[in-house]
Amino acid sequence: MRGALSWPFVRLYLLTLLYFSANSILNVMIPLKVESLGATNTTIGLIMGAYLLTTMFFRPWAGHKIQQYGPIKVLRTILVVNGLALLLYTVTGLGGYFVARILQGVCTAFFSMALQLGIIDSLPDKDRSQGISMYSLCSYLPGIVGPLLALGIWQAGDTNYFAWVMIAIAIFTGAVGFSVRIDKHENGSASARMEQGAAIFNSFRMLVQNPHLFRCSVLMLSASVILGSVTAFIPLYAAQIDGANAGVYLMLQAGTVVLVRVALMKKIPSDGKWRSSFIMWILLIQTASAQSISFSAAGGAAFLYTGAVMMGIAQALLHPTLTTYLTFKLSQTNRNVLLGLFLAMADLGVSLGGVVMGPVADISSYPLMYMICAMLGAAMIIFTYSIKLSGKSDMLNDQP
Repeated sequence: MRGALSWPFVRLYLLTLLYFSANSILNVMIPLKVESLGATNTTIGLIMGAYLLTTMFFRPWAGHKIQQYGPIKVLRTILVVNGLALLLYTVTGLGGYFVARILQGVCTAFFSMALQLGIIDSLPDKDRSQGISMYSLCSYLPGIVGPLLALGIWQAGDTNYFAWVMIAIAIFTGAVGFSVRIDKHENGSASARMEQGAAIFNSFRMLVQNPHLFRCSVLMLSASVILGSVTAFIPLYAAQIDGANAGVYLMLQAGTVVLVRVALMKKIPSDGKWRSSFIMWILLIQTASAQSISFSAAGGAAFLYTGAVMMGIAQALLHPTLTTYLTFKLSQTNRNVLLGLFLAMADLGVSLGGVVMGPVADISSYPLMYMICAMLGAAMIIFTYSIKLSGKSDMLNDQP
């Protein structure tokens, strides 16, 4: 096999799968455990949101440090810290969960940037979207089995099972991580490194000034808020729906991501052109998903599971489409930092899905919360359509 499916890259995908296996379990275990301790949805949202909120702040800095030291040194250090964070879950309570989520957030910022930048820099343009899709695909694969395993551990009521699973994941992830190889990034001259460091502080200004980065970040932030509300509260919401199971929902969502990525991997645009109509269809699917989830409280489990499939389709297509587009449009000199900022917007959105929507659920209800998410998705469709009407998309396609 060549290109994105050659053996060196397959090892990176395997590492990705192992790394995100813990999260697929924790995303179900933490809400259930925290609720059993008497916490509100607001508290649950804060603990769940702390993970990616931390990741958001560290991504731009991670892009700079990876540029400076190379991905391998950074990756090995992060895998050790991640192992310690997983062990912390097994020996602590509510406060420790919050600290462990923050440690995991730091690790994920560096881990995902190291692997994605290594893939981007090592593949030719024509294989870039396939490499990004494979990475993202493997980050979702654990979601097929992990939620059901988490529910099994929870229902068994034996904390030793949870501890041994976390320890096993930490060991296997470290073993694979220390054996992988990534093409070394060029560190560049001292002046180039200084420019890269300065780019960190200028990156938030570029978020507004760069039209490519701005539009992609707005869409990714909004879509991620919807996703984050699902990640944080589906384990609790599904328990209120007759015949519904949170593990089945998350398995269907992750399984759909995998199937769509495999089936449409080569169909994701990899030419640097902006396609408003394609993105609008993705947003429409996600909006319909949020509305279906909202209606499932009255309509039953069938609506919940339909929402899972549609959410999976949107997840599978939006992230690699926008990321690949930006790899063509961002300047080479500050691409790592700006990509880090873009991915930070995704992290912020998922975090806000828990932090902001938790109080909404406390004040109102889960169905109303998901209806508000559907309204947000509809607003993003209008936003994308306004770009198409303005004719700016044609202009942006011509820009370097």
